Amino acid sequence: MFIADILKYILPALIVFLTAYFMLKQLLSKELKMKEIDDSNDLKNKNHEMLLPVKLQAYERLILFMERIHPNQLVLRVNKPGLTSSQFQAILIRSIRDEYEHNISQQLYVTDQAWSKVKLAKEECLKQINFASSKLNSQASSTELGTILIQNFSQISPNPIVDALRQLKSDVQKGL
Repeated sequence: MFIADILKYILPALIVFLTAYFMLKQLLSKELKMKEIDDSNDLKNKNHEMLLPVKLQAYERLILFMERIHPNQLVLRVNKPGLTSSQFQAILIRSIRDEYEHNISQQLYVTDQAWSKVKLAKEECLKQINFASSKLNSQASSTELGTILIQNFSQISPNPIVDALRQLKSDVQKGL
């Protein structure tokens, strides 16, 4: 009888305790998961805030790269009086490759599609320089090479530099 009286009080108390324990455990578990999700989102937001200026700078640098290797700009910038077409060809190619190597790390911050178009534009510029140079003898003037290069490049459709610039601008406007 004594055991029955003890059980009569302990058993309901034990049931209430276990119910409360499991309910609190479940509630705290949900709260912990929500806190982890919030912390994860905060970390992602902080990373995005930190990377956004770097990504924008990468897009700016690649747009500048595209402008600098455009034959209209490149020919005017690097031409020096008295150069032969073969000398000028070497300078043009070296200039594009130097610019590219200076900006190659920017691929880390831009979309794959944008980087592919930047590479394609660079390769097309090199191809057009070599093609224009092949139309002249090695002792022709740099002015002749520059003229042929600009004329040939203006006839390319679609223009790879314009295409790359559109992609870069589109990525930025979409919010990266």
